[in-house]
Amino acid sequence: MNSSSAPSASPNSFDKLALSPAALANLQRLGYVEMTAIQVESLPPALEGKDVIAQAKTGSGKTAAFALALLAKMDARDFSVQALVLCPTRELADQVTTEIRRLARAEDNVKVVTLAGGVPLRGQTTSLERGAHVVVGTPGRVIDHLERGNLNLDALTTLVLDEADRMLDMGFVDDISKVAKFCPAQRQTLLFSATYPDEIAKLAARFMRNPVTVKVAAQHSNDQIEQRWYEVSADQRLPSVARLLEHFRPESSLAFCNTKARCRALAELLQAQGYSALELHGDLEQRDRDQVLVRFVNGSCSVLVATDVAARGLDVTNLAAVINVDVTPDPEVHVHRIGRTGRAGQSGLALSLATMDEMGSVGRIEQLQGSASVWYPLSELTPTAGEHLMPTKATVHIQASRKDKIRPGDVLGALTADLGYTREQIGKIDINDFATYVAVDRNIARDVVAGLNNGRIKGRTVKARLLKD
Repeated sequence: MNSSSAPSASPNSFDKLALSPAALANLQRLGYVEMTAIQVESLPPALEGKDVIAQAKTGSGKTAAFALALLAKMDARDFSVQALVLCPTRELADQVTTEIRRLARAEDNVKVVTLAGGVPLRGQTTSLERGAHVVVGTPGRVIDHLERGNLNLDALTTLVLDEADRMLDMGFVDDISKVAKFCPAQRQTLLFSATYPDEIAKLAARFMRNPVTVKVAAQHSNDQIEQRWYEVSADQRLPSVARLLEHFRPESSLAFCNTKARCRALAELLQAQGYSALELHGDLEQRDRDQVLVRFVNGSCSVLVATDVAARGLDVTNLAAVINVDVTPDPEVHVHRIGRTGRAGQSGLALSLATMDEMGSVGRIEQLQGSASVWYPLSELTPTAGEHLMPTKATVHIQASRKDKIRPGDVLGALTADLGYTREQIGKIDINDFATYVAVDRNIARDVVAGLNNGRIKGRTVKARLLKD
């Protein structure tokens, strides 16, 4: 792994899996620290090549579960379609494609093509002609390409049925059967479904071989996560986030917004008030996104303001608080959001703001959770004495990357043996295709930058700078 930290002792860490060092390093760069419950249950049998039926809610980490399994057996040198993921909607297909591409960055040149309606056939046909390793699509459009001869599944090794219950509800059972006939009989089939009606069992009996069945509950223990709700007016919403931070003083917070615009507005407000806050949304370039994730995971950013799509797959150990700046209209997404805190036996805090217009969404969350929301007055939010709680770490950006053959040990050696810092003063060291990032104690950060700019790493001079909010 590209980190100077010792391997995680957690039984749920990804390094317990039979994944390549490159895949593990990529997971760490993406902020995947510990497996979610569905990943713990489904990944080992999936990586062994077994058929798997997994019951898991949207937002439980299921996409990474099947993506890691299909990528593990991928031959990037063979430009045949080796995996097909069927999704009920174009929107889900787009999300799954994005996630697989991120997870595929451990391998060079893995091509993922989306085949869904609402887009002209011609462009999709051209993409397939250039070669694709993974196809993600809706049943109707996939059949269209199969029948036209644009899509060949003779080399397929993995078929994934994502949100299978929704596909059945939408009347796709015959389409799924038709697609399966184009697939080799000796393939792996992974079926993911939020519910497990009789129709799913019948579907599995038709298309799967001795499947392993795993089920994961969507709920979180109230003993682990304390949920507190606050009613706000529209103009109180963003200022109330700062009040929550000042009152509870969490060391790390993930603040969820429903829109990119809200993300930007909140991050700017918090930064203006002196908080170490960064934004994460779909408008960020990949390089900027990587940098933001590194800084949040390594502890040099206190508040990450994110949209749900941007935060897909982000897992951070010891996350103190989740703040729902907006109430999500999807109750399952709410469960997923708050489940980012209170992990691995730790306690967590879930703080939610809601206007009167959002009470319908609150009611749906209560229905799913089977309990009433507990409301607290905004007047309870009083600033705790002292300055804003700043992160203990700062991130140093070094203009040298994996392509320069730089390793974590080289950086650690330059900081300890050459510059005289102790191992305890150095945090995570992340090396990607663009740069190297080092978390160091905040009080030595400027001196570290000066020392690196005047010294050498692996016998070569480097440029270093301090990343600021």
